[in-house]
Amino acid sequence: MPDPLMPEERVKRLRVIADAAATCSACVLAKGRTNVVFGAGNPDADLMVIGEGPGKDEDEQGEPFVGRSGRLLTDLLADAGWQRADIYISNVVKCRPPGNRDPQQDEIDACKGYLVDQIRLVDPLVVMTLGNFSSRLLLKRATGITKLRGHVYPWWGRHVVPTFHPAAALRGGEKVTELIRQDMALARSVVAEARPAEQLGLFS
Repeated sequence: MPDPLMPEERVKRLRVIADAAATCSACVLAKGRTNVVFGAGNPDADLMVIGEGPGKDEDEQGEPFVGRSGRLLTDLLADAGWQRADIYISNVVKCRPPGNRDPQQDEIDACKGYLVDQIRLVDPLVVMTLGNFSSRLLLKRATGITKLRGHVYPWWGRHVVPTFHPAAALRGGEKVTELIRQDMALARSVVAEARPAEQLGLFS
């Protein structure tokens, strides 16, 4: 197993990839974007959160999850004991789909390499996938998020905890919000269990 990168080296390598993404024209989403929304947060995070794609606010500001969904995400993370500065946040696609439509498969494929590099460099203990697109991409399952959530899935030496996208909670109310809260607590418990083993060199 290769030695883990120092946080400074992770930042440097993530910046190189972000610079490449900033000029990407591999799919049609590049034509309508204001900003590439690459990712943000702690490059040495135990938890990485992966959403679907940028919305209007994110496209304007160049940061992930800064609109209504982002504010709810921040609150839910805080309920589980995380600050945004503690985690790393990204999306399946880095450019806003027009009208906030679902990303198409060719768009997901065009961005996949960036996401793979982000996961590899951040090297989180737990990846929390928000909604169908990120959950299906990582887990390679056609099952919907309603059935996937509430469980922990081993994934390339890490753990994936799927949950609803915060946008679904804005539409679905307190019931969906509470389910996300439960999944956040589950992710927290997985990190707590994995951290001692990782420190002993037993977690891969």
